Amino acid sequence: MKSNAEYIDHTYSYLSLRKTVGWIGILLPFVLPLGAIVVFGEDTIRKNLSVYYYSGMRDVFVGALCAIALFLFFYKGYDKWDNRAANLAGFFALGIAFFPTVQSGPYNIYATIHLICAALFFTILAAMSIFLFTKSKPGPTKRKLIRNKIYIICGLVMIASMAGVLIFLLFFARKKPESAFIFWGETVTLIAFGISWLTKGGTLYPDKKVSR
Repeated sequence: MKSNAEYIDHTYSYLSLRKTVGWIGILLPFVLPLGAIVVFGEDTIRKNLSVYYYSGMRDVFVGALCAIALFLFFYKGYDKWDNRAANLAGFFALGIAFFPTVQSGPYNIYATIHLICAALFFTILAAMSIFLFTKSKPGPTKRKLIRNKIYIICGLVMIASMAGVLIFLLFFARKKPESAFIFWGETVTLIAFGISWLTKGGTLYPDKKVSR
């Protein structure tokens, strides 16, 4: 039987894992353009996050996605559906990383796979936030109820942002090829994703700190 110290160590490990995923999500849309501008001399924000694959920040972009995928593979939730959803999201994160979009012009097969993986990745994460993170034991605490509201809001924001990006791609992308609308839509989606996982990691409204 595991000792209390071992249990506490595992608890901190899982919480740290969730926090790490959250911080990567929040920081990525800021690190990529800032690094490209400060380190590599670019003078503007690119039209979406995926085209930073063709910048000096390629390794950061791919590395961050691979790190998120790895953390999702190791994530353990309440039940098998929680775990399966995380594994599936991790798989699509790798798809985003290893099937780059086009830098410009019409989509090729790789860009199409990239777009599908991105859509499924964020859809699964939004569903996890709304339906899986909100699960709890009978008699949830007041803080758990507050966290559930945060999860639901984050999931809905992710869905709304993705819908906005889809509408832009379908009706406005050709008219405004240099617009950074997709970049900002992706940024909002990643921030909502990050806040959801930071909350899951005990950063916002934790029930009780585990003493060591």
